[in-house]
Amino acid sequence: MPLAVELSGVEFAYPGGPPVLHGIDLEVAAGEFLAIAGPNGGGKTTLLRLALGLERPTRGEVQLFGEPADRFRDRARLGYLAQRAQLAVQAPATVREVVAAGRSPLKPLGRLRADDRAAIERAIERVGLASAAGRPLTRLSGGQQQRAFIAKALVADPKLLVLDEPTAGVDVEAQEALAELLGRLHGELGVTILYVSHEFGAIEHVVERLVLVREQIVFDGPPSALPGVWHDPSHVHV
Repeated sequence: MPLAVELSGVEFAYPGGPPVLHGIDLEVAAGEFLAIAGPNGGGKTTLLRLALGLERPTRGEVQLFGEPADRFRDRARLGYLAQRAQLAVQAPATVREVVAAGRSPLKPLGRLRADDRAAIERAIERVGLASAAGRPLTRLSGGQQQRAFIAKALVADPKLLVLDEPTAGVDVEAQEALAELLGRLHGELGVTILYVSHEFGAIEHVVERLVLVREQIVFDGPPSALPGVWHDPSHVHV
């Protein structure tokens, strides 16, 4: 299958600092659902930023859908949920308004049209928030807020959906519900998903592949093949 992401011989260090990543070789096929886990400070978020072209490697190459990641042209088709996604304004924006902001990059010179509005409603419905579309985001639970941001990331029909620590600050029940949602969306849309977290217990049964990062890749395979010392069928922190 064509590759969505490819890192070859990648090393990375911030200026004047020690290596954050070294010896990274990673291929992610289009349509794959991949979890990237590791301890805080282990380099998993840096690996993600390299894959998206937000950082450039100290050494090696990073390709995004066959293009150098830092020069990838179709950025409107990248759905990115950053860590602790929060509204950047104080106004009580509704779920619909938040999701609509994800459609705007496709229409930089014009207003949203009927097809855009239909896409917004469809994205909201997909994440199970149709009944809350007109409610201020600040009145929703943490898990519901994350669903709204996922809808925002989905509304532009992305080729790649990236979620960085999407379950931070939400309870176990919300984590499990989010995992079920992502598994269903992956099945329905066939979108490539990169899910990054220090905790992978909730997502373990829906991802196809798990990559553990501790400055380098220390495991790459199905979660069921994870060595016993690492594997915990409940909620695993690494």
